[in-house]
This record gives sequence, C-alpha cells and structure tokens, in this order.
Amino acid sequence: MGNFGFFFCWAALSYAIYGILVWRRHGVLLTKDRLATVAIWTGGIIALIALASVVWTVIVKGGPIVFAHFPRFLVIDTSGGKTGDEYGVGQSIVGTVEQVLIASLLSVPIAFLTATYLVQSKSFLARIVRNVVDSMTGTPSIIAGLFMFIIWVRPHGVDGKNGFVAALALSIMMIPVSCRAAYEVIRIVPGSLREAAHALGAPERRVILRVVLPTARVGLITAALLGIARTAGETAEVLFTAGGNDRFNWNPLHGWQDDLPLRIYEQVFQPSAQAITVGWGAAFVLMALVLILFTGARILGATHSHNRRRFSWLRQRRQPASES
Repeated sequence: MGNFGFFFCWAALSYAIYGILVWRRHGVLLTKDRLATVAIWTGGIIALIALASVVWTVIVKGGPIVFAHFPRFLVIDTSGGKTGDEYGVGQSIVGTVEQVLIASLLSVPIAFLTATYLVQSKSFLARIVRNVVDSMTGTPSIIAGLFMFIIWVRPHGVDGKNGFVAALALSIMMIPVSCRAAYEVIRIVPGSLREAAHALGAPERRVILRVVLPTARVGLITAALLGIARTAGETAEVLFTAGGNDRFNWNPLHGWQDDLPLRIYEQVFQPSAQAITVGWGAAFVLMALVLILFTGARILGATHSHNRRRFSWLRQRRQPASES
C-alpha cells in the first residue's frame, strides 16, 4: 500500500505541475487538450499493463501444463484416467464448444434480425426494443444464470442441469452484444444502395436479404465473433445450469456437462496442488480460445475497412474515364 500511495501522489503532483506549466505557456484551451491527452494515455497504459500482467501470468503458469505432453492435456478428462495421475480438460473443451455453438445458433439470427428491425424502423416499439437491448448489454451475467435456474433447473431438480440449458443462458447474454455490434454495422450501409434497389421495384424484404445484409456480411461476422468471444468466458451462467462433470459428456441434452470457465472455478478452490495446476492449464486454453476469436474479429474488421477504402479509390479513378 505504501508503494501504491507514493506512486499515486507522485503521478498526481506531476500531472498538476504539468498542467500549470502548460497553462502559463500556452493558455487555457491548450492546457485542457494536453491534460485530457495525458489522462487518456495514462489510463490506456495502466489498462494495458494490467492486461499484459494477467496474460503473462496465465502463460507462465498454464502454458507448461498444456505443452508438457501436448496434446494429452486437451484430449483426456479430469477423472484421472486409467492410471489416476493424468488429468486434462478434454471434457471441458467439448462442453464449451457445444454450448457456445448452440448459443450461437440460437442468438445470432435473433440478434441480426433485431438489429435489422432497429435500423429499418423508427416506431415507438423500435425505441422500446433499443432500450431493452441497451439495458441487457449492461446486465450482470449472473442474472441470466439465475433466470434459467429459476424457470428450468429448480423445477426439474438434479436432472434440470445440462449443456443445453447452459447454452440458453449463454444466448441471453450473447444476443445484446451481437445485436448492438450488428446494428452499428447495418446502420452504415449506404442509403443509396437501398434507394437503388427500391427504384428497381424490389420489395423491402428482398432489399434487406439481397442488398443490405450481403453488403454488411463481413461486419456481421465480426459481430457474431465478438458475441461468441464475450460469452465463451462466462462462468456465472454455467455455474447455475451446466452442473460440471469430470468425464466426457457428448450429449448436451442429457446429463451434467462441463465447461472451461466452470472447470477453472472448481479447480482453483480445491486444496490439491494438482487440481490448481489443472485450473491454470484450463485458464490458458480458455484465454487462447478467446484471444483467437477476438483476433479473428479484428482481422475481419480491418480487412473489411481496407477493402472499402480500396474499392472507393478505384471508383474515384474510374469515374473520370467513364464520364469522358
């Protein structure tokens, strides 16, 4: 606490001295701009240091566990196997993939349809739906888990927990994230494309299906990946709905099923050093999965922006030639 207090006081004093010097030399307007710039950069660097620290810790403690006998850690379960001394998270990976896949199949179409409706409609109902989506975006994830626990798990008792119920809880959190991202993507589709399609006599549904959505398809894929990456690391939903399992369960409709976030949560509270080691390995696998999804979303978004700039440049060059 002493080191943190010293650093905080030093940073605040330096910030104040810098502001006074800039104010005396350049005036009030430039002082506000410089202080805002310093504050933004400082906050960004602190957040980056915290993120890098978490990533590095997981890599150092979980990486050797995963790659010690690669890929055995990824294909065996946590039950101990035949020898009793080999542990892995294969059943957790299977559960995560199945649950996220089911949640994506359920939520992504709903999110895209809702985003399209919000862009196309300006009615009172659309404003209500927009407010609901914005509210759900900031809703704690544990609310979705409690919701599915109350309406399904509790009435059915022990048999109510399975991978499909966990997927339903994940889809509740995936819908607003994907919907909000898809809304921003569909909203920037040029209105001239819609007007041209309407001028040719196309009905509204064909304009949406054949013009608007294909134009924004790369951005929609990015929105779906962001929603998947957002929900792949959720723990609260699966804690109330999946149940957990030390062995493989390939059927998400029957029996308790494991999940990577749930496996991490269960392992880190065990008194055994072996269990904590498995938890670090599972954390490394989950972090790698989320980073791959986020990186893929960023690459798709950057490719989409690059292609738009390139085609815009080509149209600008071809326009004088066609006019002549």
